[in-house]
Amino acid sequence: MAEILVLGAGMVGVTTGLALQARGHQVVIVERGVPGRETSYGNAGLIQTEAVEPYAMPLAPGALIQIALGRGYDVKWNVPGLLSQVSAVWTYALNSLPAGHRRATLTWGRLIRQSTDRHAPLIAAAGADTLIRRDGYIELHRTPAGMERARITARRFRDDFGVEARLLDGRALRALEPAIRIEVEGATHWSDTWACSDPGGLVAAYASLFERRGGRIVNGDAGDLHRAGSGWRVDETTGEHAVVALGPWSPMLLQRFGLTVPMVFKRGYHRHYRIQRPPHHPIADFDNSVVLSPMRRGLRIATAAELTRHPRLTPPQLKHGEKAARELFDIGAPVEAEPWTGRRPCIPDMLPAVGRVPDQPNLWAHFGHGHQGFTLGPVTAEILADEMDGGQGWAEMNPARFKR
Repeated sequence: MAEILVLGAGMVGVTTGLALQARGHQVVIVERGVPGRETSYGNAGLIQTEAVEPYAMPLAPGALIQIALGRGYDVKWNVPGLLSQVSAVWTYALNSLPAGHRRATLTWGRLIRQSTDRHAPLIAAAGADTLIRRDGYIELHRTPAGMERARITARRFRDDFGVEARLLDGRALRALEPAIRIEVEGATHWSDTWACSDPGGLVAAYASLFERRGGRIVNGDAGDLHRAGSGWRVDETTGEHAVVALGPWSPMLLQRFGLTVPMVFKRGYHRHYRIQRPPHHPIADFDNSVVLSPMRRGLRIATAAELTRHPRLTPPQLKHGEKAARELFDIGAPVEAEPWTGRRPCIPDMLPAVGRVPDQPNLWAHFGHGHQGFTLGPVTAEILADEMDGGQGWAEMNPARFKR
């Protein structure tokens, strides 16, 4: 019998295994497929120390009208997708009001600022330095009004959180990113952030490190989790403790054990495109709700959020993102025949679930990081491992809050 079973081999699950292993625990990770090929694979590849505020739901009247009419690209939706999670979306909207957002930011900011410090020793030990650039990303501002908002944000992030940023006018932007083909008002260079050229590859490297250090990764169906005496069993694998780190699939499993976790499932898409002259940094073009990241496979175009139960064959956000990318860069044909799609697990109070599952001895939760599981996995893994070793944990993230 293993001491601890970790269910899921995404960034959150694998770093949970590494954190527990470093404390001397015997750990087995249970994964139905290949490590790092689900939600952890489909992102912009950023380890975002500057993202000190969680993503709030757009609530400005103009933004809501655009979303309702289907004209904007921040959030797309359809009726079945919205109705299937309307209660969670409503709670998310309430928590996105200023008081709720400030409350979440107090915890979120403390987490996010640790991210590169927690990733750094894992990257070195895994031999994954060739996947990482440590010189930030570029956020474009296409209008003078957008540039002024950027100045205010950069000043506030510096004063409140110590975030480093450099504001660039159009000329400085062209010097930093000569491949951009059009005139742009300016940009913010968020220099603290790290960029990864293969997010799934980084998770795979962490998984190999876990195995080299004596851990086991076994194929199994986490949905089979059930009690085995005082411990837990999944298929033929048993353990004294079990950690649910299944991202968007976690609430469905925990419902069987008496815990109802509200969740907004934000679908995202990405696709790689051939490019001869890529940008030096990832480029966030938030006016077009897209991030363009130079990756091993090409230029990755990653979209914002979609509230749908099933993926679209021709996602309009990706089509719009490709149009914006072609305006900025000379890009070629898509690398893949079809885009990748997956869902981000967003808890309505904008904080992950990290800690002991109430009324279930030896069952633990570690999921719900929204857009930032790739960034925050090693950070919250340390918090969970400390709690499992007898520490207090963080009350703001404790799963017991869903029982109130």
